[in-house]
Amino acid sequence: MSRKDRKQRLGGGALGHGFGPQVTLPGQKAKDFKGTLKRLSMYLKPYKYQFLAVFLAAVLSTVFNIFSPKILGQATTKLFEGIMLKAQGIPGARVDFDFITQILITLVFLYLFSSLFSYIQQYIMAGVAQKTVYNLRKEINSKLSRLPLKYFDAQKHGEILSRAINDVDNISTTLQQSLVQITTSVVTLVGITVMMLTISPVITLVLIVTLPLSFIVTMFIASRSQKYFMGQQGALGELNGHVEEMYTGHQVIKAFGHEDKSVQQFKEINEKLYNSGWKAQFISGIIMPLMNFINNIGYVVVCVMGGVMVTRRAIEIGDVQAFIQYTRQFSQPITQVANIANVIQSTIASAERVFEIIDEQEEIDEPSKVQIKAPKGEVAFEKVKFGYKEDEILIRDMNLEVKPGQTIAIVGPTGAGKTTLINLLMRFYGISEGKITIDGVNIKDLKRGELRSMFGMVLQDTWLFNGTIKDNIAYGKEGATEEEVVWAAKTAHADHFIRTLPNGYDTVLNEEASNISQGQKQLLTIARALLADPAILILDEATSNVDTRTEVNIQIAMKELMRGRTSFVIAHRLSTIRDADSIIVMNNGEIIEQGCHDQLIAKGGFYADLYNSQFARGNLAG
Repeated sequence: MSRKDRKQRLGGGALGHGFGPQVTLPGQKAKDFKGTLKRLSMYLKPYKYQFLAVFLAAVLSTVFNIFSPKILGQATTKLFEGIMLKAQGIPGARVDFDFITQILITLVFLYLFSSLFSYIQQYIMAGVAQKTVYNLRKEINSKLSRLPLKYFDAQKHGEILSRAINDVDNISTTLQQSLVQITTSVVTLVGITVMMLTISPVITLVLIVTLPLSFIVTMFIASRSQKYFMGQQGALGELNGHVEEMYTGHQVIKAFGHEDKSVQQFKEINEKLYNSGWKAQFISGIIMPLMNFINNIGYVVVCVMGGVMVTRRAIEIGDVQAFIQYTRQFSQPITQVANIANVIQSTIASAERVFEIIDEQEEIDEPSKVQIKAPKGEVAFEKVKFGYKEDEILIRDMNLEVKPGQTIAIVGPTGAGKTTLINLLMRFYGISEGKITIDGVNIKDLKRGELRSMFGMVLQDTWLFNGTIKDNIAYGKEGATEEEVVWAAKTAHADHFIRTLPNGYDTVLNEEASNISQGQKQLLTIARALLADPAILILDEATSNVDTRTEVNIQIAMKELMRGRTSFVIAHRLSTIRDADSIIVMNNGEIIEQGCHDQLIAKGGFYADLYNSQFARGNLAG
C-alpha cells in the first residue's frame, strides 16, 4: 500500500468530532448517482419482502414512541386536576390514581412494543445487509481472480484493497444503519408534526418558524469549520503515514543518522495537525451552545404560549408538557436526515468504485479445444509481436524454438523484455501477432488453468502466506503428504533450517514471513516448485537472495529438478547459467544473440561484454 493510500485510510475528520450536533460534511460524490443507485438496488431486490417487514417494523416502533408523550400528558392533566380540586376544598376531591396507573401501564406496553419492533427491524436489516455485502464481496473476489495481470500492473495494490474492503464496508454500514434510520426519521418527523398540530396549530407554526434559524447557524459554522477539518484529515493521514514509514524503515534511518531529521519532520506535521484540529474543534463546538440557545428560545415560547392558553382553557396542561417533549424531538430527525443524505452520497460513490472493478474487462477463457495430457515441454515462438501499449511495441517478430528438456537462460539489461517473454508464455498478456505453441499446440487453444498447470515458478520476489511452513510448501501440490513435503524441503536444502525452528514444519509464518530470513523464504518457494513437479520450469533469479554456500547446494538440487524438464532461467548473475543448453540474449525486446556460453564468449559480442564486466567487478570486489 502506498503512502498516499495509507493517508486516505488513516485520515479522519468531519464535522462532528466536536461537541456540537453530528453534521456530516459532504464526502466524495458519485459520477452517476442515479445509475449507481439503481444498480445497487438490484442487489437488494431479492430481499424486498424483508425490506417491507423492516419498513412496517420501523413505522410501528416509531408510532408507539410518538404516542407516548401525548398519553403521558393525560396523566399529568389528571394529576393537576385532582390537586387543583383538593386545593379548592371541594368535598370528595382526590387525585384519580387508578386512571394514572392505567396510563402508566399503557405507557409501559407502548415502550415495550416500540423496543420490540425496533429490535425486529434491526435484526432483519442486519441479515439483509450482511447477505448483500456477502454476495458483493464474493462477486469482487471472483472478478479479481479473472482479471488479467495487466490490470494489477496498472493499479496500486492499496487502491484495489481500499475498494474491495473499505468501500464494501461503507456500503454495509449504510445498509444496516442509515436505511432504517432514514425511515424512522421521516416517520418521526411526520408523526411529531401531526401530533403537535392536534395539540395546537398556533404553537406548532411558531416552532416551525424557528427552524430556518437553526439551519442558518449550522450551515454558517459548518462552512467555516470545513476547511479546518479537511486540513485536520490531511495532516492526520500525513502524520500516520510518516510514523508508519519511520517505524518500518527505522534501521535505515539509524544507519544514515537521520533520527533528528525524522523527529523534526514529525514535530512539523504534528504542529500542523494541532493547529487544524484545535480550530476545527473550537469552531464546531460553538454549534452546541448556539443551538441550545435557539432551542431554549423555542422552549420559552412554547411554555409562555402554552401557559397563556392553559389559563384560557384553550389546551390542557398535560398537552403543554407533551408539546415540550415533541419540541425536543423535533430537530433530531431533521439533523439525521441531513446527515444521512451525505452518508448516502458517500456510499453511492463507494458503490461506484466497487462497480468499476466488477465492470473491468476480464480474461476471456474459451472452452479448451485441445488438451495436452502428457506435456513434453517443447516450446516455440513464431513471429510474435507484443507491446504493453498499442503504440509502443516492445517485441517484434520474435522467433524461438526450445526442445523438450532444454535449459534456456534469458539474459539482458533491465527492461530488455526477459520477464515479458515469460508473461507471454503463460498468457498473462495476450500477443498482438504470431503464435506461441507448446508441443505444437497453440496456447490460445488451451484453457489458462490447464496451460499454467504445466508450469512451476520460482520468482525473485518470494510469496508466502500466513500459515505453517508445511502448508506453504504443500501449496505446490493439492493433497500433498507430509513425506512429500519433507522430500521437497530436503531436495531444496531447506530441511535443516526448518528443523532448527522451535516448531519445525509446524512453525507459523507471520505477516510477510518476517520471522525467517530472505534466503530461507526463497528456499521454501523452491521446495514448493519441486513439489509441484511441473513439465516446464520458470526460474526468475531464483538464487538471488541466497548466500554463496546455499546457492551451490541449490544449484545441485536445480540440476536434478531440471533434468528431463524444459527450464527457462532468467538471470542477472551470468556465472549461474554457464551450463545452460542455450542462452538467449535480449535487448530492447529483441533476441540479439543465442548460443551456449562458450559460443557467445568466443563471439565477443553483447553477452561477452556483459559477462566480462561482471567478472571484472567480481575480481575488483575480491
